[in-house]
Amino acid sequence: MQVEIITIGDEILIGQIIDTNSAWIAQQLNAIGIHVKQVSSVADYPADIIVALTLASGRADVVLVTGGLGPTKDDVTKQTLAAYFDCGLRRDAKVLAHVESIFARSARPMLEINRRQADVLDKCDVLFNEMGTAPGMWVSHKGKTYIIMPGVPFEMKHIMLERVIPRLKQFEDRKPLWHHTILTGGIGESYLAEKIADIEAALPHHIHLAYLPKPGIVRLRLSATGGDLNALKAETTTIVQQIKQRIGIHFLAGEDTSLEQLIRDFMQQRGLLLATAESCTGGNIAKLITALPGSSSMFEGSAVTYSNAMKMKLLDVKQETLDSHGAVSEQTVREMALGAQRNFKVDYAIAVSGIAGPDGGTPEKPVGLVWIAVAGKTQVAAHGYLFGHDRAINIDRSSMAALFMLWQILNAEHK
Repeated sequence: MQVEIITIGDEILIGQIIDTNSAWIAQQLNAIGIHVKQVSSVADYPADIIVALTLASGRADVVLVTGGLGPTKDDVTKQTLAAYFDCGLRRDAKVLAHVESIFARSARPMLEINRRQADVLDKCDVLFNEMGTAPGMWVSHKGKTYIIMPGVPFEMKHIMLERVIPRLKQFEDRKPLWHHTILTGGIGESYLAEKIADIEAALPHHIHLAYLPKPGIVRLRLSATGGDLNALKAETTTIVQQIKQRIGIHFLAGEDTSLEQLIRDFMQQRGLLLATAESCTGGNIAKLITALPGSSSMFEGSAVTYSNAMKMKLLDVKQETLDSHGAVSEQTVREMALGAQRNFKVDYAIAVSGIAGPDGGTPEKPVGLVWIAVAGKTQVAAHGYLFGHDRAINIDRSSMAALFMLWQILNAEHK
C-alpha cells in the first residue's frame, strides 16, 4: 500500500511553522506496515490543491491531507475538495451540536462562520473531532482513499489515533515493515560506506540501507519489508552484528539513540560525574547533556570560559601556558580539563577551545582549528581537529567530537 501526505498552508511554505505533522503521521503509518511514498506541501490556493491531489492519486492508494479546515476565508480546503470530488457540502448535525457545546461552555457568541465548521463533504464519512471544532473526513473516490484532517497537531493526532489508524489496520495489503537503526561516531559517511561496502552489496532485495549523517555522527537505518516481522528482526540483527564487527570503535549503539544519551546512561549506571569547560562551543556540550531528563544525576556543571582571564580564574589555566601556547592549544585544553575536573570535583571533564570562525584565524592557527581534551580517572587525552569555516557547523562538530572522545575514555576505563 502506497500513501502520500499533503500538507496545506501558506505558513508552511514561508517557513513560519515547521511541518511536524507529516513526520508524526509517517511514524504512525510505518508502525502498522504502511509505506509513505511522498510528502507534499502546497499553498492555500484551490488550483494548487487540486494539482497536488491529482498527482497524489496517480502515485498512491491512500492520500492524507492536513490543514485548511478552519472557518476563515484563507481556509479553502473544504470548498476545493468539494470541487475535486464533484460533490456538495452538508451540515452535520452531530458536529454542529459539538461546536455549539464548545461555544456554550465558554459563554461566547456563536457566529455563522463558526457553524460552517460543521459543514462536511456530502460523500464523506465524518471523522469526529472531540478535541476541536473541525471534523476530519474519509472519502472513497475512484478507487482511492482520501483522509482529510485539521492541521492543528493535537487535533490531527487525536483523529489519527482514534479514527484513522483503526480503519487503516483493516486494509489487507499492508506489509510488515521493520527499521533497525545503528548509531556510529568518529567516522565520516564516505569512509563508513567504503568500510561496509561488501556488507551493503550483499543485502537481500527486501532490506535497504540508508545513511543519515549529521556533524560527527552517522546513523545507519536498515529497512526491511516482508511477510514475517520476527524473521525481519532476526535478519537485521545479524546484519547489525556484521557492521558492528567491521567498524569497531565507531559503532556506538544498535538502536536509534544519541551519543549524549548513551553517555548519560553509562555514567548514571556507574555513579560517575561529568563537567565541561567550554570556550568556542559556548556551552553547547552542556546544553546537549542537560536537555536529557535525568542528567542532573551525572552532570555537575559547566564553565564557559571565553576569555583568557576566565580560563585562569575558573579553571586554573596558567598565565605562562597561555603566553607560550595560546588559548587554542593542546597545553591549554589539558589544563582546562584538569581544572574543571578538580574544581567541580567530578570524575570526568571535557574541555574545548578553538576558532569557530568565520574570522579570527591566522596562518598558524586557521579558522576551524579546535583542541579538545578529556580528563578521566587515569588519563588526560587531547586531540586537535581542523574543521571548516562555518561557525555553527564547527560548534556542532566540536561538541560531537568531544562527546565521542569522552565515550572512548569511559569505555576504556570501565571495561
